[in-house]
Amino acid sequence: MIEECQLVYDLATEGMEKSLGHLEKGFQKIRAGKASPEMLDGVMVEYYGALTPIAQTANITTPDPRQIIVQPWDKSVIIELEKAIMSANLGFNPKNEGEVLRIAVPPVTEERRKELVKQAKAQAEDTKIGIRNVRRTANDEAKQLEKDGTPEDDVKKLQDDIQKLTNDYIDKVDKLFEAKDKDIMTI
Repeated sequence: MIEECQLVYDLATEGMEKSLGHLEKGFQKIRAGKASPEMLDGVMVEYYGALTPIAQTANITTPDPRQIIVQPWDKSVIIELEKAIMSANLGFNPKNEGEVLRIAVPPVTEERRKELVKQAKAQAEDTKIGIRNVRRTANDEAKQLEKDGTPEDDVKKLQDDIQKLTNDYIDKVDKLFEAKDKDIMTI
């Protein structure tokens, strides 16, 4: 019966870890004024008749915190890259220099920074909800184990462990949010 309890605990850990990973990816997309290649994640380019992620069509670098350089592997698609970046509605205006696209990343205004913090906070709250949903599912499975004959003490210990795990992951979310908040508000 202990194996079943461990399995429920491991599944809960895995679910909470996925929620945290999703939050980290979401935070990477919230730009805080510093250029990063991840800013172009999600941009899809018409590449030889197929919609393709921009990272699979070009080398994306950030030589300094205020610009992104997009260097296509095939120079003939530079116009499509430019159109894709413009239509992605990221607030960027790429400058076509023939062989590369140079994107100046504008500084973020104070008002926009506050909006970004709200956006990050909303993502953090959604992640906490996801973690609590994982907890609820794990507790339901624990109750089912008790009905199936697992000793009450083992189930109670499992539920306590799940609650500790939940608290740990909620703390991790709070720490990630604090770091992102500081990053966004730092000029």
